[in-house]
Amino acid sequence: MPLESRKYLFDILQAAEWISEFVKGKTFADYAGEPMLRLAVERCFSILGEAVSQLARLDAGTAGQIPEFRRIIAFRNILIHSYAQTDDRLVWNLVETRLPDLVQTTKRLLED
Repeated sequence: MPLESRKYLFDILQAAEWISEFVKGKTFADYAGEPMLRLAVERCFSILGEAVSQLARLDAGTAGQIPEFRRIIAFRNILIHSYAQTDDRLVWNLVETRLPDLVQTTKRLLED
């Protein structure tokens, strides 16, 4: 795997782990009521999505091993370009249901 691919995987993992740390012990009500928390999580999802996008351009084979990588990129585009349409419940659902699998997949890819 090219070194640049590993860099993007590291960025994905770091952003995902930051999100996990930011929301640790938090509820949806906490998330919805704390603008700084929402902004931090959304920023990390933006970074994560951009890293997936760059990885897909550089190394489609590796990006293809990330489940729903195209949806991750699309979500990043919504956060960046259609920020007013961001649904807090959707973001929170992704944190709870998709993020743990993304962390595990990214760690596995970095270990290979």
